[in-house]
Amino acid sequence: MALVACSPAPQIIGIRNAEVPVESVAELTKHRIFIMSTRGSSEVAGAFYSSQRAPDLGMASVDATVPPTHVLGVLERPKRLPPDPRREFTVVNPVVYSTDDAFIAGINRELAKRAPGNRKLLIFVHGFNNTASDAVLRLSQFVEDTGFQGVPVLFTWASAAKGTRYVYDLNSALIARPQVRTMAATLNRTNAERIDVFAHSMGTFLTMEGLVSQQVAGRLGTGIPIDHIVLAAPDIDIDLFRTQITALHPSIKKRMFLLISKDDAALRLSRRIAGGVPRVGAADALLLEKLGVTVIDLSQIDDSNSGSHSKFAGSPEVVQLIGAGLNSNRRFGKTGSSTTFQELLANTPIMILGN
Repeated sequence: MALVACSPAPQIIGIRNAEVPVESVAELTKHRIFIMSTRGSSEVAGAFYSSQRAPDLGMASVDATVPPTHVLGVLERPKRLPPDPRREFTVVNPVVYSTDDAFIAGINRELAKRAPGNRKLLIFVHGFNNTASDAVLRLSQFVEDTGFQGVPVLFTWASAAKGTRYVYDLNSALIARPQVRTMAATLNRTNAERIDVFAHSMGTFLTMEGLVSQQVAGRLGTGIPIDHIVLAAPDIDIDLFRTQITALHPSIKKRMFLLISKDDAALRLSRRIAGGVPRVGAADALLLEKLGVTVIDLSQIDDSNSGSHSKFAGSPEVVQLIGAGLNSNRRFGKTGSSTTFQELLANTPIMILGN
């Protein structure tokens, strides 16, 4: 029993249940998720992408289904194969795109299904210790629970998906930096009206490095407008973050929101690995606010089904309120907005500092 409890969750991309087809389940919700990846391909059933680093950026899409019994804030992940779409998330219909044009056309078809004003992209960058299945499932749950109206795009880098491979993951994030520029150039060719960026854990490090690179090159802010940049539980050295944030234009910093929590167990471990240097996601809120960003302290939130490191998706109140902000036509906290981020979170035990 102990061995079963400690075994990794199965990878499920493209795994169908012959006895309970997805098409047979009534009231099933489906989200098409586009994928841009620095991972190598995999021949393992359900994996789709491996932990190996690829020289080029891969492009694909999948359909993630949400069970009709889904509970807000819970990721009903299969513990064995095949998944049961009546009670569990599934990921089906994987498609690989051989050209940028085909990938862009696929995104544009999905954007065209949305009404004007909802033709947005959500770029999601996962964190440390994630398989491609982990990332797709988390994004699909996040899209479902926030009610995001646009088109989700996952940027999945070559995490080893092992708790003991922190350094490998960090180097994989560094290796992926040039492909962030490629991703930005590709997505700027779509018909999207606006873009939101949401990154988690070590993915925030990669995101910040990508933003700085775009800023230095003079390309940041020249394409499709960015509404929000949300960094959840940032696993970034606090001294490095000061350097990164200084390089960004004030207009970008005003769009940036840090979700932090002092009880984040994963970041305590990361701090030890880093020789005791504080991580941004567990740093002092007042210190971070002085850097010109909005800080949202989730330390008092204790209802997360995904633990202290993933409160953004595991806490029902947090994920709903984030969704209300992402789906608004105006930026969180913008003067004149009918509903500011502060007002949305006014009845929760959350401290907000900044814009």
